[in-house]
Amino acid sequence: MKKTILILSLLILAIVPSLRAQETLMDEINYNQLQKYIEMAKEYYPQRQILAEQEKIAKNDLSAANISFLDPFSASYFYRPDEQDAINPQNPYLYNGFQLSATINLGDFLQKPFQSKSAKSNLKIAQLERQIYDTELEKEVKNRYYDYIFQVKALKVQTIAAQDATGTFQTLTNRFEKGEVTLEEYNEARAAIAVANTSKIETEKSYLQAKDNLEEIIGVKLSDVK
Repeated sequence: MKKTILILSLLILAIVPSLRAQETLMDEINYNQLQKYIEMAKEYYPQRQILAEQEKIAKNDLSAANISFLDPFSASYFYRPDEQDAINPQNPYLYNGFQLSATINLGDFLQKPFQSKSAKSNLKIAQLERQIYDTELEKEVKNRYYDYIFQVKALKVQTIAAQDATGTFQTLTNRFEKGEVTLEEYNEARAAIAVANTSKIETEKSYLQAKDNLEEIIGVKLSDVK
């Protein structure tokens, strides 16, 4: 009977951590903090910065294509001092002022609208690629944040479970010394505390990995986030 009770106690210790985590995980999520992490990732993550720079290049190309219609035209200003002759080797022009000239290559001129449309399409593609990546990056930040929060809660639960197992083992040790429990029950309790402590260590490892993964994508230590 005592052995059955002990086994049931061990099963409860194994089940309770997951139940506690499921019941309280949502309470641990800070959506304002999560949104801040998303914005930080967009500011920091290298691949996202590459796409942002490509979008800037596409905007510049579009601006250049739009003003390229002025390429065939040129303007110049000619100056002749009043005391100089109208025509002389140093200033062979009849009058002062601006002069406009145009040299049109019909083929190049007709290509301008298509170049402008291509530049617009390239800008649209760059914008869409950045939007797609933003969506994927946001999803990845959320996944890493949720995993981190889960590991924080799991570590708390496993710590409590290890403490409970330690308390149970100490109680059984005292009872064993008094001859109230068998050696088999004592050994089972000792094995249970080893399992609990091992689970706690594994959870600590998972917590550290989740923390590192989240810090990697936002570019700073969580302790430095205000």
